[in-house]
Amino acid sequence: MIDQRVFLIIIDGVGVGALPDAARYHDEGSNTLANTAKKVHGLHLPNLQKLGLGNIIPIEGVPVETKSIGNFGKAVEVSVGKDSTTGHWEIMGLINEHPFPTYPPADGFPDEIIDAFIEKTGCKGVLGNKAASGTEIINELGEEHLKTHFPIVYTSADSVFQIATHEKIYSLEKLYEMCEIARNEILTGIHRVGRVIARPFIGDKNGDFQRTSARKDFSVNPPSQTIMDLLKNQGIPVIGVGKIEDLFSFQGITESIHTPHNPETMDMILSFSSKIDRGLIFANLPDFDTLWGHRNNYKAFAKGLEEFDGWLPELFERVTESDIVIITADHGCDPTTKSTDHSREYIPILVYGKGIRSGVDIGIRKTFADIGATIADIFQIQGTGKGASFWNLINGV
Repeated sequence: MIDQRVFLIIIDGVGVGALPDAARYHDEGSNTLANTAKKVHGLHLPNLQKLGLGNIIPIEGVPVETKSIGNFGKAVEVSVGKDSTTGHWEIMGLINEHPFPTYPPADGFPDEIIDAFIEKTGCKGVLGNKAASGTEIINELGEEHLKTHFPIVYTSADSVFQIATHEKIYSLEKLYEMCEIARNEILTGIHRVGRVIARPFIGDKNGDFQRTSARKDFSVNPPSQTIMDLLKNQGIPVIGVGKIEDLFSFQGITESIHTPHNPETMDMILSFSSKIDRGLIFANLPDFDTLWGHRNNYKAFAKGLEEFDGWLPELFERVTESDIVIITADHGCDPTTKSTDHSREYIPILVYGKGIRSGVDIGIRKTFADIGATIADIFQIQGTGKGASFWNLINGV
């Protein structure tokens, strides 16, 4: 075990091509990164290009880098599903073999769930109960919610139970309490959804309602130890930035900062680069998924990629000779397809360090868990037994 820092950055939803089993998920032809680049007639990502992003797959505007300063490859998801929880868990060495339940778009949740929710929360009734875009459903039902005080309950193609309430009708504490009741007392067993999500909003009338940054996710507890737990057990700090705390239900985390958007997340990564000299800084950049991918806003998606690219030199200026930076994703969320949901895709892997090799093609990894296995190797601890480390390929100059 050594003093070491690893910056693991998840650019949420930025997949690099449909997996071989994508047809099972109705995701044939998805390629979040390449399709977005094509739509905007080329991306300008000079720093990611230097790391070898264009060496992973063809990307318009991001050519192959013959002398990349990073190492590059992509990984296959072996877990069942394509949601954020499953993707992050697999990266951390936990394979999800049983899919989280999803519900028919038009039918929503069965009566046994809704009836129990009404009874246990005392809310008298619910609105919605269907699959919907979060921004659209509050502007469809927001005024009715203000009149009836019935929470708006909805799902999506992912395994989520979402509760939207106006902040002047329900306090955040009450909304979070309802979510905890749903999570712990109702959505168990065959109805164990991946996440219960609190979706507070503000505004006065349909068309003006807006979600606030006080969203809170209530995930299932990981069923077994992850790389994060193993690091924590060895006294190695594990810092969660963004929604990491939600996806792991705070398990395996020594310190957490819940940042709402990309800019705050990037700022906090830089802050921790100055504050801690040892440990895993595990961060999620959510806007690619929540703001742009799910809303098929490929122009904003492309701009967000370029903003992230422009930020990278600030991080690289702060990393030491022993630091390792890993940039990857958790699934796809192609903003150019008809679907507004996640897509079953390969994830990119870029690895940078001043004291390691560069220009190494680590190939197509057989599971996301190879990333976690590599992190275990970097910190010289025993992993979960899932995944194969690629540290031996890139360690040393």
